[in-house]
Amino acid sequence: MTEHHDRLTHVRDDGSAHMVDVTGKDETSREATAVGTVRTRPDVVELMYAADLPKGDALPVARIAGIMGAKKTPDLIPLCHPLPLGKITVDFDRLEDGVRIKARVKTRGVTGVEMEALTAVSTAALALYDMIKAVDKHATITDMRVLAKSGGKSGSWSIEEDR
Repeated sequence: MTEHHDRLTHVRDDGSAHMVDVTGKDETSREATAVGTVRTRPDVVELMYAADLPKGDALPVARIAGIMGAKKTPDLIPLCHPLPLGKITVDFDRLEDGVRIKARVKTRGVTGVEMEALTAVSTAALALYDMIKAVDKHATITDMRVLAKSGGKSGSWSIEEDR
């Protein structure tokens, strides 16, 4: 199969999905950063940062969930390659109406870690929701996206954060 820039790399000529062959790619240092937000009421944010939620201290639980999620990405996303993850960080920014989650993932490998960064944010956000749902069942998870990536043939890029 000839590779074209206008073709989807995970789709074969017959339209079926497949795992992309990365065996010919150069191993490089790669990094990706993703963000997402859990929106809730200001009083719930206060409970979260006081570690006074009915289920306990939510932020450390969410941090571990995010790290574990990044490590399990190929188990959750069918066509992702298993990668040797060298570093995973999950951090939180307090907002008046929620928490902003930022995950950064690094590897030395043949494919990028954008999906691992997004999975870290997703699982951290789900863990936060689980920890606060007893006091706010209307909390939402929003604005999940990749902010930056580096390494690989396509190079580096980043977008400016709007907050």
